[in-house]
Amino acid sequence: MESKPRTIYSTNDLSIRTALKKFLEDIHASDKKLRIIEELGVQHGVARIDIAVVNGLMHGYEIKSDKDTLQRLPEQIRVFNLVFDKITLVVGKNHLYEAIQIIPEWWGITIAKSDSSGNVIFNIIREACENENQNSVSIANLLWREEALKILEDNGASEGFYSKSREIIYTRLANVLDQKTLENRVRETLFLRTDWRLDAPLVLNDD
Repeated sequence: MESKPRTIYSTNDLSIRTALKKFLEDIHASDKKLRIIEELGVQHGVARIDIAVVNGLMHGYEIKSDKDTLQRLPEQIRVFNLVFDKITLVVGKNHLYEAIQIIPEWWGITIAKSDSSGNVIFNIIREACENENQNSVSIANLLWREEALKILEDNGASEGFYSKSREIIYTRLANVLDQKTLENRVRETLFLRTDWRLDAPLVLNDD
């Protein structure tokens, strides 16, 4: 008697995104400080990471569901590599083999599958490693102009830059601070930013 072929249910972006946010909230439930941000713009909107987890580092999660294509992935890789400490591709099974050929070896890979009830199940097949090729100016670009100026003020380096373009201000900031210090200040600014969308609340957990 022949066995029936196993049914594979296609995933879509919305179902993966909703489940992934809950999955990440559970993973980071013990984090003392956490933001989970959807559609975080990189280099002022050149590309947007689907979900960014900001805690002690910045971990980007890019979703490619079964119904997506990988057409934009190479450019997204180039841009995201400049900014995030770690990056994970969350991919539907239909794209897994092709995606592995495209992404860097240090990117994490998580497969997203959908069962008959529409529940999304995640299977981590490779953990993300630390990115060693970030770019300080691109990291500074995550800041709003006023935020970047405030950090320059705090370091006594803002004189003569108030009327400059934001690109010049970001370059100045990258020259004034070493990369690790800059990363810390950017993360702290993202934590303290009050004008976030409602989908990016700051979570403060007790000890």
